[in-house]
Amino acid sequence: MTDTVYDFSCATAAGEKKSLADYRGKVLLVVNTASKCGFTPQFAGLEELYEKYRDAGLEILGFPCNQFGKQDPGSNDEIVEFCQLNYGVSFPMFGKIEVNGGGAEPLFKYLKKAAPGALGSRGIKWNFTKFLIDADGNVVKRYAPTDKPAAIEKDIEKLLG
Repeated sequence: MTDTVYDFSCATAAGEKKSLADYRGKVLLVVNTASKCGFTPQFAGLEELYEKYRDAGLEILGFPCNQFGKQDPGSNDEIVEFCQLNYGVSFPMFGKIEVNGGGAEPLFKYLKKAAPGALGSRGIKWNFTKFLIDADGNVVKRYAPTDKPAAIEKDIEKLLG
């Protein structure tokens, strides 16, 4: 039985296993990302949140996904380079994953169950679905791809205290 996000490990963009327990005590925003999506400019807003709140305890974790319209076809290295060059992304980017279906990353299976979408749906509908997690590793809220990072700021501030 999985109790919190700290029970998961995921592959970084460099291919190393990273335990999410390393983020214990931090507020997390977990996002499935894509480099060639209409929502891709949200990387700029995510980076703004990260720069503003990382010293207060926020971590943003990006998980590239190519399941929606094949909008992240590059290699992990290409994706990280794109994010850094175009949006100055300095928050951790993980290896490319699937968020739906039989090959879904276990972390995302857990997130979808803990915070279902509209009308209780478990599936992720598109890139830039966001999950806010408190400092104890509990999923607090799920945000739609259309929810801009700035719209999440008040919820982040509440969790940071």
